[in-house]
Amino acid sequence: MTPESLIAQDFGLIADLIHAHAVQRPQHPALVRDDTVLRYGELDALMDRIAAALQRDGVRAGESIAICATASVEYGVVFLGALRAGVVVAPLAPSSTPESLGIMLRDCGAKSVFLDQSTAAAIDAAQVPVPRISLDGSPAGQPLSAWLAPPDAKPQPVTIDPAAPFNIIYSSGTTGAPKGIVQAHRMRWAHVRRAAGSGYDTQAVTLCSTPLYSNTTLVSFFPALAGGGTVVLMPKFDATKFLQLAQKHRATHAMLVPVQYQRLMDLPDFDRYDLGSFRMKFCTSAPFSAALKRDILRRWPGGLTEYYGMTEGGGTCILAAHEFPSKLHTVGRPAEGHDIRLIDEQGNEVAAGDIGEVVGRSPAAMMNGYFNQPQKTSEAEWYDRDGNRFIRTGDVGRFDAEGFLTLMDRKKDMIISGGFNIYPSDLEAVLFQHDAVKDAAVVGVPSREWGETPVAFVELQAGRSDAPEAIRQWVNQRVGKTQRLSALEIVSSLPRSAIGKVLKRELRDGYVAS
Repeated sequence: MTPESLIAQDFGLIADLIHAHAVQRPQHPALVRDDTVLRYGELDALMDRIAAALQRDGVRAGESIAICATASVEYGVVFLGALRAGVVVAPLAPSSTPESLGIMLRDCGAKSVFLDQSTAAAIDAAQVPVPRISLDGSPAGQPLSAWLAPPDAKPQPVTIDPAAPFNIIYSSGTTGAPKGIVQAHRMRWAHVRRAAGSGYDTQAVTLCSTPLYSNTTLVSFFPALAGGGTVVLMPKFDATKFLQLAQKHRATHAMLVPVQYQRLMDLPDFDRYDLGSFRMKFCTSAPFSAALKRDILRRWPGGLTEYYGMTEGGGTCILAAHEFPSKLHTVGRPAEGHDIRLIDEQGNEVAAGDIGEVVGRSPAAMMNGYFNQPQKTSEAEWYDRDGNRFIRTGDVGRFDAEGFLTLMDRKKDMIISGGFNIYPSDLEAVLFQHDAVKDAAVVGVPSREWGETPVAFVELQAGRSDAPEAIRQWVNQRVGKTQRLSALEIVSSLPRSAIGKVLKRELRDGYVAS
């Protein structure tokens, strides 16, 4: 079948799409990192060899392997080859502690782990007896080249159900033990079909600068290859290097998180780079300020689309910022076929215009559940009166009259002070209006008098040395009495996860312990 006929189907397999592109355009570049270029014909053949090797080792469809390594061509090839065999992939964060890695490897039941030299020590310390294959040829495990099935090997065909697990994405574990989010093949296929309207065609060049274990990356990585385009991998983000690669490869697409956009736009020489090849830029995973969106639209060619959703799926909101410049303070409207609602503490839907927790559902883009954790899965679900299953986001928001969703905060981050609800995002918005503030986060800390009270952490603009008390008073003059900051601290930088989320728990715990 042709790629066009495959993508028209209600359900299909990404591995089959790659094979169709390999038949049609075998010499077209598929994966690029530095000087390594892997073409579609080569990619398709390697996927066969990987799938055959897994079957040779007794790994059956529905069973799992783990990958824990920096982004590389080999990483992408193993992920895709496993999918061809119906094997479930658990991509693990290299930054995880050995304890967390051990939990995740045991939880997913990995039959083997693919790693590189950068993760060898952590995998050793995890003490999980599982075969190791080295992606970079290092002594971390059996070299990939030696492990592979012979060049002419073909895997046994497998039948893959739409509900079959595609991958297991583990949560960061910052609020407890990591949870494995099981995403089905039909969920990834829904992502591919949705992205088809964003210009992911055979001439597209997607620059991936976020880690391959992150769903943020994968929602761009798979559609790019499914469309027959080229994916350029950056193992580690660097703002200047990103612009150099974008200009060199004539990048058309990129998925970035807000902190990466901020670093790019802050570069003094940003405007000297030729970025005219861009068709669409995407953003997700963390709050994205209206001011930053506005700056990107003004100075960076191509459209800008923000996705709001969760790795768990449920419902997605989409903001085409280039089409709705007056709605940059929102995360857009529900995607076609997605049902987004707001509920109160008792699980009842709120009235129009009121604030509530965001819950969502969609025909295909919903996790099967948390792996081996039925209770956690149940806690993440909400059912309407008709018995329809929704996924709870933990975010608090409000719809405007035109159906655009404005997020207030994470439900768990909301501060209750003296019986009043305080949304940190409101205070952070005021802080960003101060010309000395480069970055800011507000958390609630225990207070004997009020129960909780807001404390701000601020990163100053280069060259500024404003006193924290002066900034605190400036903010308190501009907010309501119940919202006033009780303290403000200057920090060199805010702690963030690998995909740019501010780790508010670290800020809160560090402040309380001091």
